[in-house]
Amino acid sequence: MSRSDASEDGLVRLQKLLAQSGVASRRRCEELMLAGEVEVDGEVVTRLGTKVDPATAVIRVQGRRLPPASPHVYLVAHKPRGVVSTMADPEGRRTLADLVADRPERLFHVGRLDTDTSGLILLTNDGDFAQRMAHPSFEVDKTYVAEVEGDVDRAAIRTLLSGVLLEDGPVVASRARVVSRGAGGAAGRTIVELVLHEGRNRIVRRLLDQLGHPVRRLTRTAIGPVRLGSLAPGAVRELTPDELGALLDSAGM
Repeated sequence: MSRSDASEDGLVRLQKLLAQSGVASRRRCEELMLAGEVEVDGEVVTRLGTKVDPATAVIRVQGRRLPPASPHVYLVAHKPRGVVSTMADPEGRRTLADLVADRPERLFHVGRLDTDTSGLILLTNDGDFAQRMAHPSFEVDKTYVAEVEGDVDRAAIRTLLSGVLLEDGPVVASRARVVSRGAGGAAGRTIVELVLHEGRNRIVRRLLDQLGHPVRRLTRTAIGPVRLGSLAPGAVRELTPDELGALLDSAGM
């Protein structure tokens, strides 16, 4: 970085920072600034040459959050069934730590998945982010796909959307739908997708069991904008800037 781009106090020219972050070429970033498409800490910035702190500035380009420069890592893992959602296990079972054994950082998992549930889980060395993402007041939508016993009818879907009272309080699905029936070629089984805003212990299994549809297999396929996609079981990838930006907003960071 040249002297003209960064000052001794660590401030960086905004268009340089945008270009380094992969938004666009520096010339295009300058055009975006002049067009009023760039905000810093809630204020539109059109003056070329404006300098910002890359570690603390909240920057948005065309409304999309640009994550700040950070030494932290933010990972997406596809937890297989049978892997324990901890970083160590006294019983010697396979844990999340085994999925990231090649990483030098001390990582935390964001929330948990049951040992017999597969799917998306976040890992980070940013303790503040992990705590915020796990706190009930900041929890984002989580999407699950469940293979359940029985034929889930429209009445059951309506019940999921209107709310079900469990022993520790009511739970309401943000969205719910039947994906297919006769899962695996077997009659009397249904695949259901549902979106919940909370993460109480075994909430999906308890919810569907309450409706008379015990879960046979369960996968979490998304947390907010972060999707499992084609990530193979046991594989890990870094969050994209767009994913991280959206989650930082969700966590109020």
